[in-house]
Amino acid sequence: MGAKGIGGDCARDVCVLGVIDVLKPRLVQDAKAELALAALRPSEYTAALIQVLQAKSGAVRGAKVLEVGSGSGVVLAALGELGAASLCGIDIEEDAVTSGMLLLAELGHGETSELYLGDMWLPVAARRFDLIVANLPHFPMERSDVPGRLPTWSAGGSNGRALLDPFLEGLEAHLAGGGRAIITHNAFVDIERSREILAGFGLALSIALTTLVYIPEDKLSRMSASVLAVPDGRSIHRYGPYAFGEMHIVEIVRDGVAS
Repeated sequence: MGAKGIGGDCARDVCVLGVIDVLKPRLVQDAKAELALAALRPSEYTAALIQVLQAKSGAVRGAKVLEVGSGSGVVLAALGELGAASLCGIDIEEDAVTSGMLLLAELGHGETSELYLGDMWLPVAARRFDLIVANLPHFPMERSDVPGRLPTWSAGGSNGRALLDPFLEGLEAHLAGGGRAIITHNAFVDIERSREILAGFGLALSIALTTLVYIPEDKLSRMSASVLAVPDGRSIHRYGPYAFGEMHIVEIVRDGVAS
């Protein structure tokens, strides 16, 4: 399916988008668009996810790929460079869909890409993919205005699982036979709970990479106190005014299938 962008028909929570002009000389052309693109800038989470995808490039080549929460589109771009057969992205932010589609078109992936404005799994109901990736907001904080960021930035609800749980619960229905998912997962958001949810659908979780990510004060100050009290000094490490949290990249496959 070819490139899709702003200007299509929306039904309920799903918006299938019309064709965009990919011949623009720049990604953004005014101050408002510049700010929107800056708000979508990649994070350390994104870098770690791309690192693992590069290490597992054999699972990417020739794969039908879906990214839930595609943001800037840079992860899809990396997957395209690694040889994915098709790229599909979903995001709830219109700016993300526009920026992602422009980036993919600029890098030559427009003809194999499709992006949808919609909520979680709704735009791809009944479809299955060989590889599903996600870097969903799952920091234990509520939505709030953070300068330079979208209101949805990192906001995973009081326990960090407001988006993570629906993603895990819908995953099996969208994995092709032999398919896998590779996602970011904060260590302090109960990874054992994620294992339990996935096991109920016949899926198994393994950790592909663990790294430390810097937690800026504007996030740490918004972190649910009840959650912070548990990992503080364990998976959250403080050095004076600076805090770092353990973050995993996890791989999910059907139980009994080697990762």
